[in-house]
Amino acid sequence: MRWILYFFTILGLNGAIAQPDFQNATLPISERVDDLIGKMTLEEKVGQVLYNAPAIERLGVPQYGWWNECLHGIARNGRATVFPQAIGMAATWDVDLMQRVGEAISTEARAKYNVSIAHGLRGRYQGLTFWTPNVNIFRDPRWGRGQETYGEDPYLTSRIGVAFVKGLQGDHPKYLKTSAMAKHYAVHNGPERLRHEFDAIVSKKDLWETYLPAFEALVKEAKVDGVMGAYNRTNGDPCCAHPYLMQEVLRRQWGFQGYFVSDCWAIQDFYQGHNLVANAAEAAALALNTGCNLNCGSTYPELINAIEQGLTTEAELDENLRELLPTRFKLGLFDPPGLVPYDAIGPEQIRHPNHVALSKEAATKSIVLLKNKDQTLPLKKDIGGIFITGPTAAHVQALLANYYGLSEDLKTFLEGIVGKVSPQTSIQYSQGALLDEPNRNPMDWYSGTAAEVDVTIACLGISQLIEGEEGESIASRHFGDREEIGLPSNQIEFLKKIRANAKKLVVIITAGSAVACPEIYEMADALLYAWYPGEQGGTAMADILFGEAVPSGRLPVTFVKSIEDLPPYEDYALKGRTYRYFEKEPLFPFGFGLSYTTFDYADLRMSTTTVTRGNSLQVEAMLTNNGDYRAEEVVQLYLTDLEASVDVPMQALKGFQRVNLWPGASQKIEFIITPEMMQLVNNDGERILEPGRFRVQIGGSSPSVRNEKLGASSLLEGFFQLQ
Repeated sequence: MRWILYFFTILGLNGAIAQPDFQNATLPISERVDDLIGKMTLEEKVGQVLYNAPAIERLGVPQYGWWNECLHGIARNGRATVFPQAIGMAATWDVDLMQRVGEAISTEARAKYNVSIAHGLRGRYQGLTFWTPNVNIFRDPRWGRGQETYGEDPYLTSRIGVAFVKGLQGDHPKYLKTSAMAKHYAVHNGPERLRHEFDAIVSKKDLWETYLPAFEALVKEAKVDGVMGAYNRTNGDPCCAHPYLMQEVLRRQWGFQGYFVSDCWAIQDFYQGHNLVANAAEAAALALNTGCNLNCGSTYPELINAIEQGLTTEAELDENLRELLPTRFKLGLFDPPGLVPYDAIGPEQIRHPNHVALSKEAATKSIVLLKNKDQTLPLKKDIGGIFITGPTAAHVQALLANYYGLSEDLKTFLEGIVGKVSPQTSIQYSQGALLDEPNRNPMDWYSGTAAEVDVTIACLGISQLIEGEEGESIASRHFGDREEIGLPSNQIEFLKKIRANAKKLVVIITAGSAVACPEIYEMADALLYAWYPGEQGGTAMADILFGEAVPSGRLPVTFVKSIEDLPPYEDYALKGRTYRYFEKEPLFPFGFGLSYTTFDYADLRMSTTTVTRGNSLQVEAMLTNNGDYRAEEVVQLYLTDLEASVDVPMQALKGFQRVNLWPGASQKIEFIITPEMMQLVNNDGERILEPGRFRVQIGGSSPSVRNEKLGASSLLEGFFQLQ
């Protein structure tokens, strides 16, 4: 009888098949969604809240795979442009670049989707809903997934994240180019091994001052389409069924209009890890009733049992579908082919030369120069002899990081350097050391070579084999996390042998986190931090080494000297963490990075030294390139509330600009300090304005006495009173 009734409802009087409302592109999305929901059976509705949503053939609804990744390029779906890992792109401090990277990735995403659909492929990693970016705060270098983030600062994370989301989602008035996602909401930073059972206890002050601002910015400014809940609990409630975070904050306070998805198999943790409920049906009901619209996992099929047991209702399921399904309509997945402007993007856009060039630009801007004794760098291309050595010199994994795509043109450091030097330059190469264990053959046939050449380039570091997500880092002894934050001891011993013979020693370090490397700093004549630089990392590094590009990356995290300088890993309080609350001397300060030129700051001026509540303040300074190279400087503005009623950051980043100057050129730099920037977060998590004295500092790094020892420019400072 159901089929007969359905048959007659879709026929017109003349017997022609009438178009269902959900396929009518002229109708509002809300009407189309309601029409589709009204046509589905309970079993079909349950199928649509699964990440691998099956087709509903009788309605003409195709299969859809919600799960896709693109932290630094299309991941896990074959050929794509591989950009630097997220932490490396954060080291560029370049919001315009990040938006362009997002645009390139979304173009390749549409190209790959169009090709897949044309061949009838609709599986995992072939859709348009990307579970990116990761805007968790990188509070502790032991966390293996910190490489996926934009560092330790909420403001930098917000600006980089907003730009990336805008690039991914596009600016079409009707259609999303792709759907982006803010993850992992909200307080999530490891430990990886405990994430399925861990309760992250955090004060309201830390929650609103540090852990939530980036999520808020992505929701309010970038209109991010999706939010993913974390595995852990936060202050008792699971992050994928958290009434306060998901409903009060996300939906009511911030006005989020998109969809919410669980992290993968996180709902299963409700009864297998957190022990909050007894079984899968109860877990499914708890998540659905709290507004988890989509299950990445295998728990939501139990919703049918949960409804039968009265744990939830079909009406609740319908409400979740009303929040979930609009995404597929905004992507144009129910519209006729050719109507969506992105339907015309073809496979020639995959690894388009412009995208490859953009990857190289991002890698170049991400590289941080930490030391350059006696102008060791740049090297001359016609140098007589170079010895390239170390475990990461030809290590492809050191380019890729985690959640990566694949390229036929991965440029290792060895390849980049070999391709850059003059024909007469003699180059020798030996790996010399294993990644994280002593050489099994103790014979030393490598270190003597360092005495025979003009410069030795030692490529050290780690890769996603050692740090990463819980199960993917196959060489990790700590489930992807790092128990120690220095380089593997065998690499340090290896470098000591090289140093004993080398005339000049350049060290390149790859990692996705801050490495405590004081011994390396002392031994190296020049030290470069490469992060995981993507497919063109070797070419970008060669450009830096030989002066075709000037290093301009800045650290998005603080480098501590030792793990003893950190609080316990499981402690989520910010006291003693990040540059804002770290009271000890760092190895390298947040925001630090050297150049081949020198930048001087002068003439700090403020529009007023007395600001009435609700008004802004203009600050300006003069920046001059006093060196011999055209280069980019990352100008940074920090603010400190000196008379606050509660503990506040020692300094907090409130603005930054990338400025490109020719040798001898000067430029006036201007910032606006808004009332929002002057707010503090009190112990109740409220943002308030208090009268008092403020310090303003402008320079090329965060304020730290360590800067002068490392060779950074002096910061300018001024003061104003808020009345």
